[in-house]
Amino acid sequence: MSQNSQATQWANPTPAGLVALAVACFCFYALLSGNVGPSALPLLGCWMIGGFVIQFVVGLLDLKSNNGTGGNTFLFFSGFFMLAGGIEMFLKFQYGLQGVTLDGRIDGWAWLALTLVLWGWTPAFFKTPLPLIMIVLLLDIALPFIALIDIGLLDKSLAFVPAWSLLLTGMIAVYFSSAIVTNTAFGKSVLPIPGPLVREALVPAE
Repeated sequence: MSQNSQATQWANPTPAGLVALAVACFCFYALLSGNVGPSALPLLGCWMIGGFVIQFVVGLLDLKSNNGTGGNTFLFFSGFFMLAGGIEMFLKFQYGLQGVTLDGRIDGWAWLALTLVLWGWTPAFFKTPLPLIMIVLLLDIALPFIALIDIGLLDKSLAFVPAWSLLLTGMIAVYFSSAIVTNTAFGKSVLPIPGPLVREALVPAE
């Protein structure tokens, strides 16, 4: 039995979760902007399911380290955006080959719920580093467009708005993950990470 009573501390899993987010954002940009066609759906589904594995693990580790904001966000991203989204892509492609039209408006209602959740959680991210705040704010822009386009309330010609928002999100996620890993490895700030917008609680504790 080890005589070392000091608990081993886990490393920060956030960079891996950000990489999964970046991959999804880049791929959705390609799909929404028309750079790839519907035949890419099964391949994108594979990447999304891979992202689910990563973000699920990251969410659990964040919760274990008492990071409720990041942990819960990664968990619902992994389940709904990654896993459900990936499985849906296989279904849509397969049914499309069979000439069966699915009522995709249900996706819009699901995206709408997730949009409202992210909007409601956004203030909590004001206490996180600025790159993460920017990621959340860009997603706050992209998600309602995706939801309303799927529901049919907005024209598909507006897909360029969420497309570019997601591409910028992915770029920031790549930088933020690189900064965390590089700065941790060197033990100093090699790539700058601007601090949060809010450093103290908005409402003083009684």
